[in-house]
Amino acid sequence: MTAAEPTILATCGGLNAGEWTDAVYGPLLLHGIELAMVTGRAPRVTHINTAGGDQRFVEGTELEAARAAGVDASHLRFFPHPNVADVRAHILAQDMIWVSGGSVVNLLAVWRAHGLDRILEEAWKAGVVLAGGSAGALCWHTGGTTTSFGPDASPVSNGLGFIPHSLGVHYDSNPKRRPAHERAVASGALDGGYAIDEGVGLVYRGTDLADVVTERVGQYAWRVDAVDGRADETRIIPRLLTSTTTEESTTEET
Repeated sequence: MTAAEPTILATCGGLNAGEWTDAVYGPLLLHGIELAMVTGRAPRVTHINTAGGDQRFVEGTELEAARAAGVDASHLRFFPHPNVADVRAHILAQDMIWVSGGSVVNLLAVWRAHGLDRILEEAWKAGVVLAGGSAGALCWHTGGTTTSFGPDASPVSNGLGFIPHSLGVHYDSNPKRRPAHERAVASGALDGGYAIDEGVGLVYRGTDLADVVTERVGQYAWRVDAVDGRADETRIIPRLLTSTTTEESTTEET
C-alpha cells in the first residue's frame, strides 16, 4: 500500500558509502521507504536525477544500492527525452519517488516543461511518498536558497509549493548558505520555514511537519521566520533513526 496520507520527506542525505558496494541506501532513504508502508512485495522506488543532468553513470550505483536493499528501483530521465512512454502511469505505480541533488532551478524548469509538476502533485495526494536530498528536498517547498546560479547562495522562490514554507539546505556544511538564507527570509524574499543540517530530514504529513529525523548525532533542523526585520531561528533536535529511542523531536530557542 502507499502512505495513508500525502507524505514528503525532505533531507540532506540519501545514498551513503558502502563496504561491499559503492553505495548503500542510507537511513534517511530507507526511512522514506518505511513511510510508504509497503508489505508483501519489494518496494517500488523511482530515482529522478534531473537536477544532476540525468548522468547515466550515477544510475548504476543507485541500482546496485537498491538491489542490496531489496528494492525494485527504476529511473525517470528527461535527457534527451523521457525514457518511459507514459510518465504519469509510471509515477503513480511507485511507492516512493527519490529526487537527487544538483540544480534546483534547472530541475524545476525541466519538470514544468514536461508537466511532471502536476503529475507529482497527483501522486503525492494519492499516497506516493515524495522524497529527496538537497535540490530534491527544496523543490517541494515554496523556495529556498540555492547555488544553481553560481557559488554564492541566492534565493529561488518558484518551488512547487506543495509545502507552504521555504527550506534551507546544507545549513551547517556550506558557510555561505546560512547567512544567505537568513537574509532572504528577513527581507521577505523567501517565506519563513525550515532549514536542515547534513543528515537531517523533515517528514511532512499533508502540509504539516510531523517528524524530524537524523542519521547523524549532533545535527539539527531549524525553524526560520522573519521577526522585526531579522531572521529568528528556533533549533529543533531531531530523532535519531539508528537509535532505539522513541522520544519525539524537540525544539529550543536560539
